[in-house]
Amino acid sequence: MNTSERLLALDVFRGMTVAGMLLVNNPGSWGAIYPPLAHAAWHGWTPTDLIFPFFLFIVGITTHLSLQARRARGDDNATLVKQVLRRGLLIFLCGLFLSWFPGWTYGPIATLPDATFTDRVIYRLEHLRFLGVLQRIGLAYTVGGLLTLRFAWRQQVVVAAIILLGYWALMTLVPVPGTGRVGAELLDEPSLVLSAWLDRVILTENHLYSGTKTWDPEGLLSTLPAVGTVLLGALTGAWLAQKERVLGDRLAGMFAVGAIAMVIGACWGWVFPINKGLWTSSYVIFTGGMAAVSLATCLWLIDGLGVKGWTRFFVVYGINPLVAFLGSGLMARLIGGMIVWQTDTGRTSLQQFVYREGFASWLAPKNASFLFAISFVMLWYLILSMLHRRGVIVKL
Repeated sequence: MNTSERLLALDVFRGMTVAGMLLVNNPGSWGAIYPPLAHAAWHGWTPTDLIFPFFLFIVGITTHLSLQARRARGDDNATLVKQVLRRGLLIFLCGLFLSWFPGWTYGPIATLPDATFTDRVIYRLEHLRFLGVLQRIGLAYTVGGLLTLRFAWRQQVVVAAIILLGYWALMTLVPVPGTGRVGAELLDEPSLVLSAWLDRVILTENHLYSGTKTWDPEGLLSTLPAVGTVLLGALTGAWLAQKERVLGDRLAGMFAVGAIAMVIGACWGWVFPINKGLWTSSYVIFTGGMAAVSLATCLWLIDGLGVKGWTRFFVVYGINPLVAFLGSGLMARLIGGMIVWQTDTGRTSLQQFVYREGFASWLAPKNASFLFAISFVMLWYLILSMLHRRGVIVKL
C-alpha cells in the first residue's frame, strides 16, 4: 500500500464522516427526524453518535502520519511542537468564531425587549459559548499531538489507558460537590455529574451550550477522554505506516483489534455506560473499535480490491473538511435565524420557508426533513466540487 492509496482511503473515510455530520446537523425540522439521525437521548448510541469520534480518530491517524513525514524531512522536535500548538490554536479559534458569529444576538431577547445594537453585541459576548466541536478537536489534537511526539507507541498505549481509567475513576468514585453522592450514583442525571459541575464552576452557565444550559456536551473534563480517541487514531496510524507488513496483515490486525475493542467497550458499558455527552471511556473504546473496522473496510475496498469508482463524492468532502464544517455552520446560522421576515403567521426564516414550501408541502414530515438534509449535503458537495476542480484546499 503506497502513500497515495492510503491517503485516498483516509480522505474517503473522512469525507464520509464530514458528509454524515452535515446530514445529521441540518434536518428540515428538528421535530421530524428518523431515529438513526438523532443522538441517543443519554446513554447508548446511534449512528449519529459515531460521527464525532470517527473524526477525532482520523485526526489521530493524520497527526501521526504528518509528524512522521515532517520528521523525515528533517524538522526537529521544537519545530514540530510549534506546529502542533499553532494548528491546535487555529482550530480552537475557528470554533470560537463560529460560536460568536455574527458578533451580536439576533432575534428577541427576553430580558432585553428593547435591546439596542450595542446591547446585542454585549449580550452575545456575555453568553458566548467557549467550547464546541471545533474547540474540542483543537484541544484534543494539541494534547494528542504532543503526546504522540513525546512517547513511543507502547507508551502511548499506557497513557491512553491511564486517561481512560482515570476518567472512569473521576466520574464514578469522586463525590460530586453539592450532592453528597459519588458520581456512579448520578450518571443518569446529566446536570448532576462531576463534569457538569466543573463546567458550571469554571465556564459558568452563561457560556455553556444553550441546548443543555447546565452542562456542555463538549465540556472541559469530558475533553480528557477525547484525547484518548486521538491516541487510538495515532496508534492506528503507526500500524498503517509499517510498510514492511503486507496490506493483508495490516487489515487483518485492524479488523481483529477493532472487533475486540467493540466487545470491550460494550462490556465496559455495563458499569460505565456508552455515552457521547459524557464521552465515557467505554464510548471511546467502542467507537474507536468501530472506526478501525470502518477504515479497514475502506482500505480493503480501495487498496485491496481496487474498487474506487464510488470514492469521488467522499473525497471531495474529505480533502476540505474545515471548509465543509465551518462554511456549512455559518450558512445554517444565516438561513436558520438571521435571514428572516414577517408573515401573517409570524416571523419565518429562509430555512423554514424552503423546508415548508419545497419539501413539507408534498412529503410526510420525516421524509421532508430528511430530503432537506440530503439537499443541504448535495449543495455543499457542489460548492466543494468547485473548489476541488480548482485545486483549492484549505489547511491550517
